Amino acid sequence: MGGRFRGVLAMTTGVATVLSLAGCSADDGGDPPSADGGKRAARAPYWVNPDGNAARQAADYRAAGESRNAELIQRIAQRPVAEWIGPGDPEAETRRLTDAAAAVDREALLVLYNIPHRDCGQFSRGGAPDGDAYRAWVDQVARGIGDRRATVILEPDAVLHLVDSCTPPEFHGERYALLSGAIARLKQQPHTTVYLDAGNAGWSQPDALHEPLRRAGIERADGFAVNVSNFYPTDASIAFGKALSSKVGGKHFVIDTSRNGNGPYTGADPSEDWCNPPGRALGEPPTTRTADALVDAYLWIKRPGESDGDCRGGPPAGGWWPRYALELARNAK
Repeated sequence: MGGRFRGVLAMTTGVATVLSLAGCSADDGGDPPSADGGKRAARAPYWVNPDGNAARQAADYRAAGESRNAELIQRIAQRPVAEWIGPGDPEAETRRLTDAAAAVDREALLVLYNIPHRDCGQFSRGGAPDGDAYRAWVDQVARGIGDRRATVILEPDAVLHLVDSCTPPEFHGERYALLSGAIARLKQQPHTTVYLDAGNAGWSQPDALHEPLRRAGIERADGFAVNVSNFYPTDASIAFGKALSSKVGGKHFVIDTSRNGNGPYTGADPSEDWCNPPGRALGEPPTTRTADALVDAYLWIKRPGESDGDCRGGPPAGGWWPRYALELARNAK
C-alpha cells in the first residue's frame, strides 16, 4: 500500500478551565474575536476556546514583554481549533464545550478519537478497551452534545488503518461496525454534523478507500474529512476529496488546513515526514468560504503547536510545544 501518509494524531483530553469566557472565530483571516462575545461576526460558525494552549501562551509572552512572540501565537489563539475528545467523562466534557459555544451562538468543533486499537500501537495508541466500551462512550458523547450545534470529525485514521494493513485483520469487522454505529448514534442529535475521516492526498491508492468508507457508514454521515493532521496543500486535498466524493455518492467534505501552508515535508527523512516536520506553516484560516462547492469548510482539526509525538525533540503526542507553534505562525503566508 505504500509508505505512511498520515500524521500521527495529537491527543488532548483536558477541558478548558475558563469556558465561561467564550470566543468566536474570525472567518476571513482578518480580525480577531470581537469583544461582544462574537455575535457581530455572524458568518464565523465555530467557537474559539479562550483558554486554549495558544491563548495561554500568548498571555505568557505578553506578560514577559515578548510582544513579537505574543503576536505570532495570537495567529493561532484567535482561530477556532478542534477539541479532541478521548477517555474520561465525555458526556460532561462535550456538554461544557457545546454549552460554551452555544452561549455565544457558535458551533463546537469536536474530534472523536477513542476507537479500540487506535493508531496501531504507535505514538497516539490507546482507545476504548473493547467494542462495548466504545459504544457506551459514543452514547455519552451524544448525550453531552444534546440539541446544541456541533461538527464532529469521527476517528482520524480509523478507516485508513483498515486499508493500509496497519490494523490487524481480526479487528476489521468490529471497527466497521463501531464506526457505522457511531455515525448512526451521533446523527440522532438534531444539530450534529458528522464527517468520517478519509485519509489524505498522499494516499497512493484512493480507489481503495471508497468501499471501506461505505462499510463504515459514510452514507449516513454528512460527509468526510481529509488531510487531518497532515500537510498536503489545499488544492491537492480538494482534488483528492472530489475524486473520492464521486465514488461515495457525491458526499461533501472538509479539509484540515491547520499546518499545510508550506505543503508536506520533503527533507532527508521521508520515513517521518508526518512527525513534527520542520519548516511547516499555518494554512488557510478556518472558514466556510472555500474554493469548491463540495468543500464545506477549511478547519484546523489538528491543533497547531501540539506535538505529533516525541520525535525531533518534541514532547509526547498532544503536548504543547511553543517552539513549533512559533515556527508554524512565523512561516504562515
